[in-house]
Amino acid sequence: MSGGVSRDWLAEAIRRIEADYNRSADTHLIRLPLPRHPGITLYLKDESSHPTGSLKHRLARSLFLYALCNEWIGPRTTVIEASSGSTAVSEAYFAKMLGLRFIAVVPASTAAPKLDAIRFHGGEIHAVDDPRTVYATAQRLARETGGHYLDQFTYAERATDWRGNNNIAQSIFTQMAQEEYPIPSWIVCGAGTGGTSATIGRFIRHERHATRLCVADPVNSVFHRHHADPSVTTLPEGCAARIEGIGRPRVEPSFIPSVIDRMIAVEDGQSIGAMHALAGILGRRVGGSTGTNIWVCMEIADDMARAGEQGSIVTLLCDSGDRYGCTYYDADWTSAHGIDWQADAASIAARMTE
Repeated sequence: MSGGVSRDWLAEAIRRIEADYNRSADTHLIRLPLPRHPGITLYLKDESSHPTGSLKHRLARSLFLYALCNEWIGPRTTVIEASSGSTAVSEAYFAKMLGLRFIAVVPASTAAPKLDAIRFHGGEIHAVDDPRTVYATAQRLARETGGHYLDQFTYAERATDWRGNNNIAQSIFTQMAQEEYPIPSWIVCGAGTGGTSATIGRFIRHERHATRLCVADPVNSVFHRHHADPSVTTLPEGCAARIEGIGRPRVEPSFIPSVIDRMIAVEDGQSIGAMHALAGILGRRVGGSTGTNIWVCMEIADDMARAGEQGSIVTLLCDSGDRYGCTYYDADWTSAHGIDWQADAASIAARMTE
């Protein structure tokens, strides 16, 4: 905690973050017609183009502004986060901007390029063998350093202004305004904290749109199980998602199931196969969570076509696949983890291009 922060320091810290935002253009919306389904068009909101390379740049900025305006962060505060990698990369960027020490508590299995990116922005790594202990470890480090635990899993759904202020939902609808079907039939996203799905779901309702929200979830995640049965709040021991950034072993405080219209569980091989297929279509690598989204988008497109519906589907290109060269794009790694993705990649490629 800050213990009484100078208003002048706060004003300068907020100015730096807002100036950084003003220097950044909005992320692109990529249009992908689906030849197999005339009248249905897929759009990718390319969040990999943020300065720190992922969707989590938006969240990190919101979390810092939220903590600053609450006077939880001061000029000598050590900032700490529990993360699977991408959020910590973005938070390290903002901590460096403010001259603050940053410690990321991450699972030991986190992809090495993410750890390198955290260090590049001046962050420190505190790895834990059991991913379930990241929360308690982050809280302990905050106590020991007299620092502040940003706690994305609690504050993600409230740190972002879901009514507007150029959040991701408002950006999507603004960019869709001149398209053939400007109001998407569906928006598809994943859930790590639940903050993105909460923001999009609330914005849809606030603006009175007919759009429905589907959350794509790894099969070994608790979120889709909780959505189907609210009494399920944790995964069995030894059950864990392999798709970094989405899927959790417990229901996070920021996950708001009531704003979600549908959830679809996706096998790891389907996620990685769809990731490879989309990379081939775009000519550049995308991450595993994007593959999860794409698999679900094609399931929804097939459903719409069978029902005789036309319209648009929007999803998120969450981060670059360059962060996963040693995991999802490494044949030895996928083989060692028993992930067979080739048939799913061929299926998605055919469904998107033929």
